[in-house]
Amino acid sequence: MTHSALSASLTDLLGLEHAPIAITFFEELPDDGVPRFDAPMSEPTEDGRSGRAAAPCVFWMHAHLRTFDTLAEDHGNCSVGRFTHGFAEAADILDKSDVAALLDVGWVTMEAFGGVAAMSRRPKGVRYGPLSQATSDPDVVLLRVSPRQMMEINDSVQVDWSGKPQCQILPKAAEQGVIAVSMGCALSRARTGMGDDELTVAVPGHRVAELVAALQPVTTADAAVVGYATADLARF
Repeated sequence: MTHSALSASLTDLLGLEHAPIAITFFEELPDDGVPRFDAPMSEPTEDGRSGRAAAPCVFWMHAHLRTFDTLAEDHGNCSVGRFTHGFAEAADILDKSDVAALLDVGWVTMEAFGGVAAMSRRPKGVRYGPLSQATSDPDVVLLRVSPRQMMEINDSVQVDWSGKPQCQILPKAAEQGVIAVSMGCALSRARTGMGDDELTVAVPGHRVAELVAALQPVTTADAAVVGYATADLARF
């Protein structure tokens, strides 16, 4: 099944509002004509943080609409995102003011941070874009779903429920091979504008067809049950 067909199947089966996103980590970005993300770099903070977006998760919002490449430095404003994406070691970010702010208010503890998933490889860039436009197999396919859509995914396949930060679902899917689900996190929701009724799901690129196949009988059965329950309500 083509990437376009997989995207269409996921959208139709789940009734997705937002197009599935393909995310690919590169040791070297290919020279194949895909444009760079063109927002200007932010002015550096006192501790040297700068980037083309407030955090890597913000790139997800743009990727529903177009395909673009990013370099490691484009992700530099969010220290947590730099770590989960493999652009920095934990020791490289612990002195940053954004990490200090999270620790100071108790949003995360040092012990909890030690369990956060991160890419083991060291990519130089990431390609984001609609799955329907992907020209090679992505590392991760990201879905933004409602609780009802998540219900059907959870009924179809085994999932890994992930805590904060939200962006750790990418390394979990890319390197652990699990279908990772996040309830979101306050940091990412504030930066991306994600709706209060949305969750995110990261699917390993090689497991997307498996998910589509597993969803088909579940969504068919759910539609039948909804039809039955709706008809039964007429008695009341």
